Amino acid sequence: MSDKQTHFGYQTVNEDEKADKVAEVFHSVAQKYDIMNDVMSAGLHRVWKHFTINTARLKKGDKVLDIAGGTGDLSRGWAKRVGKEGEVWLTDINSSMLTVGRDRLLNEGLILPVAQCDAEKLPFPDNYFNLVSVAFGLRNMTHKEAALTEMYRVLKPGGTLLVLEFSKVFKPLEPVYDLYSFKLLPLMGKLIAKDADSYQYLAESIRMHPDQETLKHMMEEVGFDQVDYHNMSAGVVALHKGVKF
Repeated sequence: MSDKQTHFGYQTVNEDEKADKVAEVFHSVAQKYDIMNDVMSAGLHRVWKHFTINTARLKKGDKVLDIAGGTGDLSRGWAKRVGKEGEVWLTDINSSMLTVGRDRLLNEGLILPVAQCDAEKLPFPDNYFNLVSVAFGLRNMTHKEAALTEMYRVLKPGGTLLVLEFSKVFKPLEPVYDLYSFKLLPLMGKLIAKDADSYQYLAESIRMHPDQETLKHMMEEVGFDQVDYHNMSAGVVALHKGVKF
């Protein structure tokens, strides 16, 4: 058992406990995840994901890895972009989320390869994908640098990483955002998903995630070039982009 410490929201836990605790959260919320996303963001998460999909320079036949793909929103978008000649992998470490995503895509007639895997130990060859994406998943990873290094490894030279994640909101909005996050969010979780604690963790995990400049630096440290980010909704969310040369 590891005695190294890390954070689970605002709690301090042993590193080897964090993955299990995060898994419990997403097993709990999987069935209500999409409706909660719509309620929590007033539908804005769809706009953020649409922007992300339109940012990628993909062509027919490209290969895409969707990490922490959950219920499949980005995978669906990537599949439309790369066509039947392309290859889109929907992956997630959480079996409940992955099952919801796979079934949802199957119901829409989309048959994509699916894999339950840990972003810190990806089961894919070097230099394989044209694009790697991770949306609202990086902040839940115990060793973010290890995950980013793996994302770099599996990308082809010239390939792109897109990280869509909650970030640091612009300062004038902080009081309102804190009220929303720590009062309203757990209440909505309790009423809709019957789980206030998981949404309390999600609010805390957002605050513990690196801010825009810190994440940019982390991506550069593992080898990405041309790293930049685009703030959306006053910094509530940021889309980071990096290229492997």
